Amino acid sequence: MTRFGLATIWLLHLLPLQVLAPIGRGAGWLLYVFARGRRRVALTNLKLCFPERSDEECRRIARGHFQVLARSLLEHGLLWWSSKARVQKLVRVEGLEHWLAVAGKPVIWLAPHFVGLDMGGARIITEWRGVSVYSKQKNPVFDRVLLHGRTRFETPVLFSRQDGIRPVVKAVRDGLPFYYLPDMDFGERDSLFVPFFGVPAATITGLSRLARLARAVVVPAVTRQLPGAQGYALRFYPAWENFPTGDVEADTRRMNAFIEDRVREMPEQYYWVHKRFKTRPPGEPGFYD
Repeated sequence: MTRFGLATIWLLHLLPLQVLAPIGRGAGWLLYVFARGRRRVALTNLKLCFPERSDEECRRIARGHFQVLARSLLEHGLLWWSSKARVQKLVRVEGLEHWLAVAGKPVIWLAPHFVGLDMGGARIITEWRGVSVYSKQKNPVFDRVLLHGRTRFETPVLFSRQDGIRPVVKAVRDGLPFYYLPDMDFGERDSLFVPFFGVPAATITGLSRLARLARAVVVPAVTRQLPGAQGYALRFYPAWENFPTGDVEADTRRMNAFIEDRVREMPEQYYWVHKRFKTRPPGEPGFYD
């Protein structure tokens, strides 16, 4: 089944984007209908984060999310097998001056979980080396394809989550920007419960700790999916001033607040199918039962 799915994605990558994009959105309609468990997770997240919105508004955002998510999944073939020139055309870069302004310093690229996340990462390695964390996949065929896709051009330095923080800190200090994805629920370890859209969310404190240990500046890097043949836009934001502060909780709140602002700009593109509020403070019931 894995080989069949990958073969399908390979065939689709031969299509022009103006044809591939609507195919992906159509697949998203089907995914919304049939992936009932993930649809329920997405709707639960949306009601928690946007209590002021009606049920119909949340369903509309969820339908849009499944469309952009499915489209991004099918378009991964472009990242894995297209030429460097096509990847660069697929993802345009905005705000590059914000990173270049601090490029001589250790840098952490804060990359929240929007559906274009992998597109932005792939665009970066067509020109610049960096460091990131790689999770080995259980399926060896998929693992080979994914690893190939992430190491095709300017080969990044990849560490597993089990390697710990020290090699990442050393790489950042040595001048490799870290493409960092810290906005998922990884459990209570190394996490604090800080608000995300007003809901206590287990949030890892790694951004603050890494920035302090590596003496790094944080430059957010957010990738937006654009309509149809326009592809994607990777946007660098100005480096954060006065970060880290020494107050880890305040720093982590700042990260969540920044992500909230970006979610409000494109609510359908955040990764709502993830159980962001799975870990609860002691005594609180779960949301996804």
